[in-house]
This record gives sequence, structure tokens and C-alpha cells, in this order.
Amino acid sequence: MAARLAQLRAQAARAAELASKHGGAYYKEVMEKNKQYVVQPPTVEKCQELSKQLFYTRLASLPGRYEAFWKELDGVKQVWKNRKELKVEDLGIATLFGVELYAWFCVGEIVGRGCTLTGYKV
Repeated sequence: MAARLAQLRAQAARAAELASKHGGAYYKEVMEKNKQYVVQPPTVEKCQELSKQLFYTRLASLPGRYEAFWKELDGVKQVWKNRKELKVEDLGIATLFGVELYAWFCVGEIVGRGCTLTGYKV
């Protein structure tokens, strides 16, 4: 166990050394590549202003999303009304979609429990 701990420390030291040597160059490369997205001057006040702009832009998009939701719901209602005319292929696709949703729900629950299968830590 002590040998493994020493090995991990050595690896961490090498990673820190690598990051300190090449981190500045990587930062410069990334900033150069994405300079069109940087707002000048890059101050805290500018960040707060952009944060407010993002919030209110998303808030302004709610009516369109609301309308899209109701259109989608109307489409689902139409499919439900004409469910006797559905093909087996469409039902199979819908079933697979439902199974996939349930599987992702289960994965989220497992991750939320700290990647344990037995239950929540209380």
C-alpha cells in the first residue's frame, strides 16, 4: 500500500511539473484560437453585464419555447387519437425510446448515489 502511495505521489509530481512547463503555452494557444469570443476589456463588471444579458436573453426565449411545447403536445395528442393506424415499426421505435429514457434515468440515479448499486449513503 505504501509503495502504491509513493507511486501515485510521483505521478502527481510529474503531472504538476508537466502542467507548469506547458500550461502557459496551452493557455496562450487556447486564448489565441478563441480571441474572437473575448470581450474587451475582460473585467468583472463586463462579466456581470454579460451574465445579465444571458439571463434576460434566455428569459425572452420562454414564450417561443412555451409555444413549441404546446405544438409538440398537440402532435402527441394527434398520434394518440390515431393510435389504431400506427405501424408496428413506429410502436417499436417509441418502445425503444421509452426503454432508453428509463435506462438513462437509472444511470442518473446510480451516479447520484455515488456510483453504488445498493442504495443511498445515509
